[in-house]
Amino acid sequence: MHRVEHVMGFPVSLRIDDEGDHDGPADAVFGWLREVDERFSPFKPGSEVSRYGRGELPAARISADLAEVIGLCEGYRAATGGAFDARLPGRGFDPCAVVKGWSVQRAAELLTAAGVRRFCLNAGGDVVVAGGPWRIGVRHPETADRLCTVLELTDGAVATSARYERGDHILDGRTGAPATGLLSVTVVAPTLTVADAVATAAFSLGAEGVEWAAGQEGCQLFAVDAGRRVLRTPGFPAAGVGAAAA
Repeated sequence: MHRVEHVMGFPVSLRIDDEGDHDGPADAVFGWLREVDERFSPFKPGSEVSRYGRGELPAARISADLAEVIGLCEGYRAATGGAFDARLPGRGFDPCAVVKGWSVQRAAELLTAAGVRRFCLNAGGDVVVAGGPWRIGVRHPETADRLCTVLELTDGAVATSARYERGDHILDGRTGAPATGLLSVTVVAPTLTVADAVATAAFSLGAEGVEWAAGQEGCQLFAVDAGRRVLRTPGFPAAGVGAAAA
């Protein structure tokens, strides 16, 4: 089964290779992501996130899901010394850098709970897989029709933060200026909650983010810095395609 829908501002692709009818689990995945878009978008004035950001919801009245997201944001803010920050001056509370990976990981867990064993869930280029091996290409940070590496993953997640799709959209919370020390950073982790947040946090740290991300539990990474040097951890699951970023 293969289904693609546009949710949360990007295409989400679900492929299930198990035999049988999986319309129910697929419906649950996309239903959950649509719910997340309504509840957690900082661009929708009536969302829970927007109401919380405006001070209309005290901590005692927020949902358990939002409390979890806030906790993740605060954890990564502390871990990066403020480089990763969901509360940038003049921009209000924006937890999107955490919500995407967290919500898609939750969607993957819905599939697993429904008995789906082999699937690939791709949310705007950030991927959760199960029952592999799956081969996942990582886009070259400067050339749209090239890959800089291919990785092979059986169960787990991979996320990339880069400048090539949205320009200098990731800010260093310590300065408020765009983070420009890296061209791209790809993180492999057991969950997309971790992979996506660590990739964004590493990018916000700039050049120092490579060493920081490499020290995060369960994480492997592939990065291209502003000088076009390729950096990778020894355990990064490359599938035999050499780097082409230099």
